[in-house]
Amino acid sequence: MTALTVVSQATELGTNNLRAWMLNNVVPLLLLAVAVLLLWLGGGKGDNAGVMRRVGGVIIALGVVGLAVSGAGVNLGTWIAGLFTG
Repeated sequence: MTALTVVSQATELGTNNLRAWMLNNVVPLLLLAVAVLLLWLGGGKGDNAGVMRRVGGVIIALGVVGLAVSGAGVNLGTWIAGLFTG
């Protein structure tokens, strides 16, 4: 009996722990890196309007990521479709 057979018989294999680890560790680090990069590139040159434009784009991207991670995108899509179909 191989080790994989023993593991697969004991529990179901899944990606829930990997997903939780990525949400708790990788996503905040990427957001921090983006924030520092935005401030360093735009703020150092005095281009405050450009920084705020980029921050607006980042906030929209965070909203999309939040919808994808939480699963609320299905409800939002149903609501938008309801606006057009009555």
